Amino acid sequence: MTLIEIVKFAILASVFLLVLAIGLNATLRDCGTLLRRPGLLARSILSMNGVMLVFAVTVAALFHIHPAIKIALIALAVSPVPPIIPNRQEKAGGAHDYAIGLLAASATASIVIVPLAIAAIGWIFGRDMQVPVGRVAAIMLMTVLIPLAIGVLVHRLLPALAKKIAHPVSILATILLVLAVLPVLFVASKAVCALIGSGMILFLVLFSAIGLAAGHNLGGPDPSDRTVLAIATAVRHPAVALAIASINFPDQKAVPAVVVCHLIVGTILVLLYAKWRTASPAPTAHLLHG
Repeated sequence: MTLIEIVKFAILASVFLLVLAIGLNATLRDCGTLLRRPGLLARSILSMNGVMLVFAVTVAALFHIHPAIKIALIALAVSPVPPIIPNRQEKAGGAHDYAIGLLAASATASIVIVPLAIAAIGWIFGRDMQVPVGRVAAIMLMTVLIPLAIGVLVHRLLPALAKKIAHPVSILATILLVLAVLPVLFVASKAVCALIGSGMILFLVLFSAIGLAAGHNLGGPDPSDRTVLAIATAVRHPAVALAIASINFPDQKAVPAVVVCHLIVGTILVLLYAKWRTASPAPTAHLLHG
């Protein structure tokens, strides 16, 4: 097994464990939250895959920037919620059931949304673009749906065990993820440095900032729902974005560097947003009475 294969396996294992830990604190009812709130489901899709896709396509059409930045923005705009987001949403005052429900719903919906959106974008720009449904389904199953289902099942059948192991599993997953990502950052450092002066940071900041604003405003009147959707819209699933890029633009080797930078930039903006939300009296009041 090569170093690259080891790193990929470690990242996959860490993400699997992260979602498993989330599932250990969730119920089947949590996973189906958005099925009972179709209006919020529609606004969630509009925020994540509507507003952000319009932004990404507009940037790609109007600005003369490195192709890797354009490709990464479009790929990220159609990608679902990353598995590490629900914990951050809850810490910022977001509703637990909506955070879990959005993770499950966006992962499931992306199996259809991603291939259709990429085909439509290809038509707009006059080139053949596609992402096989099976490829997206495999990523969603391995990184979200299967570990989430296992966690929920353990929570239902062995609640005491689920409560006992959820935190240790989460810690183990975080440590493994950090150890796995460090080599990726090292390898991508040269590409990142080469793109910094090309407007990459500016457009990534705009992507996450617009995502926070769109989600916050489309989340509805409930402050906790606004928080969840804002964070989910600002940061996206890197594996899906990379799959889209690798299938349609295999010659653009700098795309992974842009996606890595998106995670860093997006996380920083999300932390600032979370600090603002937890300092705001509205989410605090909601938590005290909810």
